[in-house]
Amino acid sequence: MKQKFLLSALIAAAIGFGSAPLRAQQTPPPNTGEPTADQSKNNLSDRELSKRIRKSLVEDKSLSTSAHNVKVIAQNGQVTLRGPVRSDDEKKAVEEKAADIAGAGNVNSEITIKAARAARQ
Repeated sequence: MKQKFLLSALIAAAIGFGSAPLRAQQTPPPNTGEPTADQSKNNLSDRELSKRIRKSLVEDKSLSTSAHNVKVIAQNGQVTLRGPVRSDDEKKAVEEKAADIAGAGNVNSEITIKAARAARQ
């Protein structure tokens, strides 16, 4: 019986039983003023804009998984693209798809180019 109690106490201590949730203990990232995905507006037009761009990216099978996963953040008709892609050509393709849907002056690209992994030998 004593062993069960000790085991329960150890488990409770390990998971932080009785303390504030871990999420609340983490410090938020500094506010740079740039939009993040969780700040994307929830109005119908911005949701639809994000959805159409995302669909266009995912349907293009020539793009890598990284490009398919670029964050699309829409706020008041302005779109921010953020995340890594594999090449400059892929970056341009993602930006063009977003501009075709949102309009050329409505896209801010923060896409980075990630070097491909070296092949295993």
